Amino acid sequence: MDLVLLMKAAVMGVVEGLTEFLPISSTGHLILAGALLGFDDEKAKVFDIAIQTGAIFAVILVYWDKIRSTLLALPSQAQARKFALNVLIAFTPAAVLGLLFGKVIKLHLFNPAVVATTFIVGGFIILWAERRQVSGAGAVRVHDVDDMTALDALKIGIVQCLAMVPGTSRSGATIIGGMVLGLSRKAATDFSFYLAIPTLIGAGVYSLYKERALLSVGDIPMFGVGLLVSFLSALLCIRWLLRFIATHSFNGFAYYRIVFGGVVLFTSWTGLVVWQA
Repeated sequence: MDLVLLMKAAVMGVVEGLTEFLPISSTGHLILAGALLGFDDEKAKVFDIAIQTGAIFAVILVYWDKIRSTLLALPSQAQARKFALNVLIAFTPAAVLGLLFGKVIKLHLFNPAVVATTFIVGGFIILWAERRQVSGAGAVRVHDVDDMTALDALKIGIVQCLAMVPGTSRSGATIIGGMVLGLSRKAATDFSFYLAIPTLIGAGVYSLYKERALLSVGDIPMFGVGLLVSFLSALLCIRWLLRFIATHSFNGFAYYRIVFGGVVLFTSWTGLVVWQA
């Protein structure tokens, strides 16, 4: 058993769990962390996607009451069917575009320079969205996920497709996109979590199946460590974030994105850090 490899898997699991549901791009952080650790071959890319499932188990645990009640009420309650349909509608655009363009995007855009640039651009977009809501230009009309329409769900699903560009942030795109579209910060965050369940599980299963030739029984410990650590760190992060958004804006994450992206670009241009593509 390669202890160094397991330690790298644990570090990547922490990175995944702590960044997946914050508007700072888990994929971007995984690409950068993998570049620094030398954990960035084709198998590592499959690993990065697969361990998202661990983070999703944390979402399911935190939101289990809502998920369970919705599943039980599907046969009898129109509201439950509406909610489930909205999640399905929002999931569809990314699923379709991911199948069509995922390989091209992974080949050409999964590199530190693109990640750093999208970090910075995304940070300014968050600042704009928060200022827009504070100024009253973006009036809140949806305060709970149960009040969303099918059109709201479709729009958020389309916005989620922007996260196919690494460094954009899936949660950032759906949360900030939801706020721009009239959802409250709480409703947008909740729906982002629910939408993550089919999106990330689907991506993980598809990636494992498609790249199964790269994997072997010997990889089970590495994947097991990554899944477990991503689950535990994501559980802590989700509970913290739900408390945080009750009294704070996302401006802090925006400044972090801008500074962090700038640091990556600066160290790359000056040669202080050799980021691997």
